[in-house]
Amino acid sequence: MTTTSPKRITQRDLESYLWGAAVLLRGLIDAGDYKQYIFPLVFLKRLSDVYDEEHAAALEEYGDEEFADLPENHRFAIPDGAHWADLRKVTSNVGTALKAAMRAIESANPDTLPGVFGDGEWTNKDLLPDATLSDLIEHFSTKTLSVANLPEDELGQGYEYLIKKFADDSGHTAQEFYTNRTLVHLMTLMLEPQPGESVYDPTCGTGGMLISTAAEVKRQGKEWRNLRLYGQELNYGTSAIARMNLFLHGVTDSRIAHGDTLTKPAFLNARGGLQTFDVVLANPPYSIKAWNRDAFAKDPYGRNMWGLPPQGRADYAFFQHIVKSLDPITGRSAILFPHGVLFRRDEAAMRERLVKSDLVECVLGLGEGLFYNSPMPAVVIILRTRKPAERQGKVLFINALNEVSREQGQAFLRETHQQRILDAYRSFTDIKQFATVATPDEIAAKGFSLAIATYVGGVVDSGEEEQIDLAEALAAWRTAAQSSDTAVADVLSLMRTEASA
Repeated sequence: MTTTSPKRITQRDLESYLWGAAVLLRGLIDAGDYKQYIFPLVFLKRLSDVYDEEHAAALEEYGDEEFADLPENHRFAIPDGAHWADLRKVTSNVGTALKAAMRAIESANPDTLPGVFGDGEWTNKDLLPDATLSDLIEHFSTKTLSVANLPEDELGQGYEYLIKKFADDSGHTAQEFYTNRTLVHLMTLMLEPQPGESVYDPTCGTGGMLISTAAEVKRQGKEWRNLRLYGQELNYGTSAIARMNLFLHGVTDSRIAHGDTLTKPAFLNARGGLQTFDVVLANPPYSIKAWNRDAFAKDPYGRNMWGLPPQGRADYAFFQHIVKSLDPITGRSAILFPHGVLFRRDEAAMRERLVKSDLVECVLGLGEGLFYNSPMPAVVIILRTRKPAERQGKVLFINALNEVSREQGQAFLRETHQQRILDAYRSFTDIKQFATVATPDEIAAKGFSLAIATYVGGVVDSGEEEQIDLAEALAAWRTAAQSSDTAVADVLSLMRTEASA
């Protein structure tokens, strides 16, 4: 058992404690990889300390050591030799001992913790010398991470703090695992998740959007533990972090799958079709080029119902996957996209089918900088499978380009920004220079473009058009340059062949 006496941990103490561990890794590991090692150690320490806490409670109640160790007194099993206290005794081959302990805990909890510790290179001594791992273990041993000292919510918030710090430190790669939390909160408020509903994120990163729904239901004083949370994440290490993150927030029965959502969706119904959900929150990767377009052309799940997206941009592949994943009666989703999905020419036919489906409830344009390390403005598209009667055949456009604050290079939505947007969304009516309700006929008259500035009068949405046009021009130039290089190579090859003939 840990020898540190119990002590209530403040949020500031927790943040300092967590970041202190990252400091120990500086110079050995890239900042972007800290998370692969810090999070599993925090999780292992937490499991050990909660086990001790449960043991002490059972011992106090029953007065019997063996009885206190019975599985029914514990949420998780900790096999012999895998407890944190065992690891503190190890002085050589520490990484090997850590890895063995993690795998033993995963095996002992097959229904809840398989693969949860990820695939870090614990036994690589060039990366993680014994001395460094021992320092990390002793650093984490300075506090007792019991529930009494640190309730689930607070540890989860500390975890979120560390995720954000890693995002700040790791530069352009942060996008894959972190979405601006103020924006996630707004998206959650717009969808109003309810107790007992299923919530899905097809590209869940570290699980922040799923946690946001549980936090919102809890904040409203409603039962949140019966929410059914599902996520899929391509990056194995990030999917492991998502599972740990959910556990540390008190969500113990979520389902986080590892894999490519487009190639192999993880959640299927009894008939082999896509499982459907009440709520879908998503921040798909933007305009990825490396995806299996040929497979999507003959998709067995029928996700190409609007058409085949261009190879250079998979945005509408994720879009159609999300639509297919919505419950036909209760389904509603909030998807974060770049503005280009609203008006790009090569997606016009798919956009027309989207508009005619009458699924789009709201198109919300946001300011620049809400994506990590990208000045690109963002758009949130709200879909609803059964709109209220008064909203059927209508789309609400909100231009919230100026509803954003910036501090120390970071953009975020203040509570006042979120409330103004939320009020406009809920009122679903025209607001001068801020919101406009349009019909499908009006959208058809504009060539099925959903560009917000086209509908919300009096506001020049210059950032939208200029930003995307520049990006598209650059992409086109690269494609043309590549084609030109290929053509030149072909001609040279032909000339060589003819010369040698």
